[in-house]
Amino acid sequence: MLFSDGVLEKSERDYKRMCEYVGMARRSGRIGWEVIRDDTQIAVEAPQSFTGPADFLARVEAAAEGYRVDRQAGQPVRLELWCETAGMVPQLVRLGSEFGIACFSGGGFDGLVGKHDAAVRAVAAGARTKVLHVGDFDQSGEWLFVSLAEDVIAFAAAAGAEVEFERVAVTAEQVALYGLPTSPPKATDRRSFSGRATTQAEALPPDVLASVVRAAIERHRDPGVHLAALAREEGERSEILAQVRRSLRP
Repeated sequence: MLFSDGVLEKSERDYKRMCEYVGMARRSGRIGWEVIRDDTQIAVEAPQSFTGPADFLARVEAAAEGYRVDRQAGQPVRLELWCETAGMVPQLVRLGSEFGIACFSGGGFDGLVGKHDAAVRAVAAGARTKVLHVGDFDQSGEWLFVSLAEDVIAFAAAAGAEVEFERVAVTAEQVALYGLPTSPPKATDRRSFSGRATTQAEALPPDVLASVVRAAIERHRDPGVHLAALAREEGERSEILAQVRRSLRP
């Protein structure tokens, strides 16, 4: 937000200065540790355990309360959300969750395993898959998108599945429409680029990004199918909960 709102310039110097100030503010207690997400921290989950039978049964009931159907079943195309940087995953996960859409980080040019996994998912789905992609508007971002699309499409086609890629953000039109901050292309990067200035995906304000992604999702959703899935989900959840609660009675 500091960059997208124009408080700081999109430069290496301002970025380092911001990191230094935020670090000092967190150390001093002016900014709480929990209010800023650290995407470099690797979380390792402990094995699941319970305090006793009552705790186990309570979690069984909680699991039943969270019952969901496949909200993409019956839709004309199966969607996935991909973003260039891992830091955007949490926001996109929240956006995709309503529609049962998974989100993945596709940063880097050598993630062959992730690309192959995407093709495997497309084959398992048994339906046409469309990847909605969010990435930087620069040389690296454009070539990353092309690299991802070419490899995933080829892997899927070899197994008889169809995958398409759609660039959702950032586009040249969005840079102009929202007045996003820009920087000159890297002089050391000789790859072709469709623009004259670069913009990072993080420059899109969160509310704008949410609106853009939601609109892209809804373009490929049949609202009637979606509402029917939600109604079926609610009915089946109620039935499962009733069965679980009956079985948990002493």
